[in-house]
Amino acid sequence: MNASHFLLIDDDVVFAETLARALTRRGYDVQIAADSAAALLAARTRQFDLISVDLHLGHDSGLPLIAPLRALQPKARMLVLTGYASIATAVQAVKDGADNYLAKPANADTILASLRNDASETQADEAFENPSPLSVARLEWEHIQRVLAEHNGNISATARALNMHRRTLQRKLLKRPVKQ
Repeated sequence: MNASHFLLIDDDVVFAETLARALTRRGYDVQIAADSAAALLAARTRQFDLISVDLHLGHDSGLPLIAPLRALQPKARMLVLTGYASIATAVQAVKDGADNYLAKPANADTILASLRNDASETQADEAFENPSPLSVARLEWEHIQRVLAEHNGNISATARALNMHRRTLQRKLLKRPVKQ
């Protein structure tokens, strides 16, 4: 039996190596790319079955990487993995060609389940029928992310649109998003 090929794109070396070891133990042949250039080079030279893209690669976003990866790897299942989840980036990731979107922290089993779409219809229906309300802090985070996306990541323009001081916005963006 041939191992499935997994492209893991993440600039966090410790996380990437830990996840790669876990995936290797599960029978996957893992290649790590720490930036966009390495990821595109890998995608041009080899076919992958599964791809995980970190949303934040150093000072860059992983979102612009999704469409070129999809063009190079049309059959691969692609997951965007991020510690900075927002509705705006999830929608954009799926529009650009990602198959799924998952917030960190996530382990190898959760990542593989997300790539395989193991969630049942019953689980999806239950989540839709019984949504958990978002906190005010989470709503603020989602709104900031949406406005930031509308202004193509321009912090100054986003701050003006939100009627907020630029440094205040920068401080809010540095914080991890709150859970629900």
